[in-house]
Amino acid sequence: MTGRQLFFYFIFVIVAIQSSTFLHDSTVQSTLSARISGKMDWFDCWDKTKMSNTNYLPDFISNSDKQLLDAYSGTVTGVVKNASQAVVHIKVLKTGIHPGTKKPIDQEGSGSGFVISTDGYIVTNNHVIENAHSIKVAFGDGMEFSSDLIGADPSTDIAIIKVYGGELRPLQFANSDLLEPGQIAIAIGNPMGLQHTVTAGVVSALGRSLRANNGRLIDDVIQTDAALNPGNSGGPLVNSEGKVIGVNTAVISSAQGLCFAVSANLAAHISGQLIIHGRVKRAQLGIAAQPVKLTPRMIGANQLKTNMGVYIFEILADADIYNKQLKVGDIIVEFEGEPVSTVDNMHKYLNEKSIGRKIGLTVLRGGRKQAVEAIPAELK
Repeated sequence: MTGRQLFFYFIFVIVAIQSSTFLHDSTVQSTLSARISGKMDWFDCWDKTKMSNTNYLPDFISNSDKQLLDAYSGTVTGVVKNASQAVVHIKVLKTGIHPGTKKPIDQEGSGSGFVISTDGYIVTNNHVIENAHSIKVAFGDGMEFSSDLIGADPSTDIAIIKVYGGELRPLQFANSDLLEPGQIAIAIGNPMGLQHTVTAGVVSALGRSLRANNGRLIDDVIQTDAALNPGNSGGPLVNSEGKVIGVNTAVISSAQGLCFAVSANLAAHISGQLIIHGRVKRAQLGIAAQPVKLTPRMIGANQLKTNMGVYIFEILADADIYNKQLKVGDIIVEFEGEPVSTVDNMHKYLNEKSIGRKIGLTVLRGGRKQAVEAIPAELK
């Protein structure tokens, strides 16, 4: 027996010892004896009966792993059967300009959405229906309806449309605060117009931020590796219970497996406001500002909690806003006692609760900390 043959022989013996299937198989034991006596070639030692069995799976896949794979498959298919009835294909017509004639033309677009109530309310992305003069909704059973736009919020990329008719089976929102990285995430939508396409992955990360088309920051965004493509926008990202954990909204085209969804809690809150008011109420201070870095001396002398502030370079006159105590050149560093470091921080604090209410601001004026008051008005 050559050194190479001896090496492979010992490897084979180790594998046989570790496998209960091999140890209890008389065929393998006889082949071992034959190999020791030099009457059989190495490759003949493999059990040909097992290898010819079409149901044979490699021994490195344990029974528990097989059960997990079957359970995962069963979970995904079960979720899809129940949830797909609520997922819709949204077809829109938008006015565009012909590149040659420069005349207005209709341009087709599409996206996804999902039913959230039996009376026809449907959630989708704002960028799917933005500037559309015709919105039609197609269900998986072939039914197609015209729909009305109820409200849209460009700042979170959420929109609500409504259809009238059909037997609708809505999806429920899950509590996205309970999500953990690694949980199953299933995306259902209509990428590239291919209806009811299913992709599955996991929740890759939580608490991401995305920049909306209007420049505002969308917080509480879910990152997933469930594949998304153009046309998935507005479709649901669901968990293993078939409940919506996010609204699919964006993908980084230059990367693989980097897809994002607006969290269910944020989407549910915005959807409620759009259904009730037709818009999302936010406050404004009537200022134009930008973030600035503070010097160590300014931070130390004023015992600030942040090394950044919001510099006011313009104050807008508005009858509904009281901002007379603010001055150009002020640096806002606190909002109601909370540190302010960026304009995005200001946007987060200027919510519906701030409208028409006196708020306390802390500014740096001439290098010294000073308290001022303002009364925000509703952003129009």
